[in-house]
Amino acid sequence: MSTADYLPAPELLERLADSTAQPMLRGLRRGIEKESLRVTPAGALSQRPHPAALGSPLTHPNITTDFSEAQLELITGVHADIDACMEELREVHQYVYQNIDDELLWPASMPCILSEDADIPVGRYGSSNMAQAKTLYRLGLGVRYGRLMQTISGIHYNFSLPDTLWQTLASATGQEHNRAFQDARYLGLVRNFRRQSWLLMLLIGASPALCKSFVRGRPHQLQSFDEGSLYLPYATALRMGRLGYQSAAQESLHISYNSLGDYLTGLRQALTTEYPQYAERGVKKDGHYQQLNANLLQIENEFYGTIRPKRTTAPGERPISALHERGIEYVEVRCVDLNPFLPLGIDTDTIRFLDLFLLYCLLTDSPPDSEQEAAEMAANQLTVVQDGRRPGLQLHRNGRQVALADWGQALLDGMQPIARLLDQAHGNGHYQAALEQQQRRFQDLDQTPSARLLAAMREQKQPFARLGLALAQAHRDSLLETPMPAARQAAFEQMAAESLTAQQQAEAADEPDFETFLAQYLAVPELGDGVTARAGG
Repeated sequence: MSTADYLPAPELLERLADSTAQPMLRGLRRGIEKESLRVTPAGALSQRPHPAALGSPLTHPNITTDFSEAQLELITGVHADIDACMEELREVHQYVYQNIDDELLWPASMPCILSEDADIPVGRYGSSNMAQAKTLYRLGLGVRYGRLMQTISGIHYNFSLPDTLWQTLASATGQEHNRAFQDARYLGLVRNFRRQSWLLMLLIGASPALCKSFVRGRPHQLQSFDEGSLYLPYATALRMGRLGYQSAAQESLHISYNSLGDYLTGLRQALTTEYPQYAERGVKKDGHYQQLNANLLQIENEFYGTIRPKRTTAPGERPISALHERGIEYVEVRCVDLNPFLPLGIDTDTIRFLDLFLLYCLLTDSPPDSEQEAAEMAANQLTVVQDGRRPGLQLHRNGRQVALADWGQALLDGMQPIARLLDQAHGNGHYQAALEQQQRRFQDLDQTPSARLLAAMREQKQPFARLGLALAQAHRDSLLETPMPAARQAAFEQMAAESLTAQQQAEAADEPDFETFLAQYLAVPELGDGVTARAGG
């Protein structure tokens, strides 16, 4: 392979090295959405409803639920400062722990001890039309994929560039800074990310093992680790493999990221095409809804993937409409495992590596994708999540075999100049230190979180569920050791109260009947003019 294939564009690096670009590089923006299961002191999934002291999961800006009533989603605002982002995430965790009695937050992506599928409570959001639709969507996920699969948790990392940096990049490439340029470059980032995200799963994946209760009665190819655990010896991120968020129905989809028009057209087709197996199960059973519709995707959120182009939506607005009308605002990275050894599931070094990886994907050439390449990407992902730490592993690139060791090293080397630029902008060496940490892991894969988890289970002679419980207890103690500032405590209490009031107001509002609301809610807009044209990255 040519080393030049893996280097950021020289003209972009040169422009970013200019002193006028330094403040812009300090303006990278990120936000975190972190899922965690509430579990009992014995390590089983909580059956308690969402605690009222945490506010309304329908309207609270920081604390909501994902699939299950017991699956918290803890959300930060958008931050240009990494330490501020982590501090907010820490405070949200502290407030949660103050209000869940003796329960714990499960520290791993693969779930705790689970009982039967039907015993997993889906999220409840109140009696308003939107609240009922959110619950119905989750019931549909349970019907389609089973509730067990939905208990898997992860971290979503939202990333964007400030407008000033977009202007600089446009100028460096001789283009006008407008929506078309920004959409095209974001999609170039997305294409490269999908090609190379296997490296993230290798280096920060942390789900090589799971509790046997997760696959009760289901076929699998895992090996027995001990009396309570299953694993694969070289696995990195089983969450991202066949046991995780995979869908036989979606495997038939090829959604192109070559232009925003291509992406939205493919997404719209999936939202409007009936899938026979879902139709057979029925939208209603005995007069009660059991899924939103029988289409391949009920709504946009059901489309699984390692990364998504996103745009903030107005109340009641469809994501597809927001993207069509206003273009891409940020990208959402969806393949980050919870690191079970960290109280917050992520740390500043991991955030800096994600920043580097995403900037690298943005600043390097990004050829158009194809259906053939998409199949190659899927195969590489499966290989790495199941077998990524196996010595001598081979992947596929452009129809040819390439050694994982060679490809990964080329990617890490390509990030070096970006790390230097970011450190120059911040006046420290933190980005290069974060990259060096990943370089050490790459050279010695026993240092990766996935290998460390298996080593801890082996050395401490603890099954996955027991080790997870011990880590959860330690993280709780660590988080509660330092009291939250009184002003922040009061602010969280006020947010909780205001969210409950907002939910009550929504429920008291004059709304159409649910059937009418649902028809309007599920109406997928036509995509006319306004979608950006195909462009290179």
